[in-house]
Amino acid sequence: MSRQPNAVGALPLAASRAGTGHTGERGAELPGRPKRVLVIAPTPFFGDRGCHVRIYEEIRGLNALGIESYVVTYPTGRDLPDVEIERAYGLPGVQARALGPSFARPLLDVGVFLAAQRVIRRVQPALIHGHLHEGIVIGAALRVWHQLPLVADLQGSLTAELVDHGTFTAHGMAAALSRRIERRLVRWPDRIVTSSTNGISLLEAQGVVSSHVAALPDGVDVQAFRPREPDPALVSRLGLQGKRVVVFLGVLTPYQGVDSLLDVVPLVVRSVPDAHFLVLGYPNEEKYRARVQELGLTDVVSLPGRVNYEDAGRWLSLGHVAVSLKRSPTEANGKLLNYMACGLPVVASDTVVNRELLGDDGRYAAIDDTEGAANLICELLSARDRGRAVGEALRRRAEQLFSWPVLAGRLAKIYGELAPVPDGVNRRE
Repeated sequence: MSRQPNAVGALPLAASRAGTGHTGERGAELPGRPKRVLVIAPTPFFGDRGCHVRIYEEIRGLNALGIESYVVTYPTGRDLPDVEIERAYGLPGVQARALGPSFARPLLDVGVFLAAQRVIRRVQPALIHGHLHEGIVIGAALRVWHQLPLVADLQGSLTAELVDHGTFTAHGMAAALSRRIERRLVRWPDRIVTSSTNGISLLEAQGVVSSHVAALPDGVDVQAFRPREPDPALVSRLGLQGKRVVVFLGVLTPYQGVDSLLDVVPLVVRSVPDAHFLVLGYPNEEKYRARVQELGLTDVVSLPGRVNYEDAGRWLSLGHVAVSLKRSPTEANGKLLNYMACGLPVVASDTVVNRELLGDDGRYAAIDDTEGAANLICELLSARDRGRAVGEALRRRAEQLFSWPVLAGRLAKIYGELAPVPDGVNRRE
């Protein structure tokens, strides 16, 4: 258990549909917003990836507005100095995998529920913010017990995620049952925030009332992630002197497009001989290192492994082009915002989610179109001035639409609409 004190332009379509448009204000004027929020994170938080970064940056942005967040999560994960974390008690032999579903998760989720009970008694929050679909289940049980409003935070479809992880096929009976369960779950929260307008459409198709859904795209800390000169120590360590570097930072799995990225490498190197691919992230590092060796690409691909979130900007600054060939058409893709804030031109798979983030300045290839992706990467590596101009445009877009002060203000407004009560009031009494 870690108990540490907190230190510390919107998408037009999303704004119009959610009724929480960007005004440029940071939430200071919002009446009655809660001061304490219980955050349910049914995952090994903090894990330097995906939804973990979203949770962390939401907390930091809200803290700047005077809203204290208390995170309840699994027994494992990395503690953070500026977030108060309450961990569920561990059980012998029960541990969640870093990614994907497992039989251990229901037991761990019960532990999160019990840990949340301890936190509620101690801090008396005004609202519950549950992440992922498991967070809805835990949060709904707590809502019945404590009469607290529930905000759910979703980044995609539960069923699609299970299919992506290979738990079952998209058209079998298990998938049909999962869709029925998901359709019921998403009707439980008082409000849902989702990371894309595609997510809004999905939820409305599942029967969620439009007024209960708001788009809150992933955001980025534009101070931590910014254009900078490459770190000479890292350049020397990785042997990148004189190289044109293509960088990827994320989870190393097939559905994230890592296999497709390795297929792209020889096509790019054939046209741009000084190209080098820097593939950052975890897990499965050894698997992909073996694959790189099998393909004979060890001279042009580096896999340094896991990068702490605090150091990610320094590593990304080594790149000249950033890439994400993610195969999931519905899941959020927050890494693109880190790329954008660092001023990197980006080649991404052609999905609604990616286009929503990158806009007209992204470069898009169809999912699994390795030749198309290779051509776009070569173009940006070779036309250096054009690549820099695209990167600068994406940096401006990140500053204007996706900085956390803007997004945290919108989230605080949603909180205030649901929990306009004095801090410390226990609604069950």
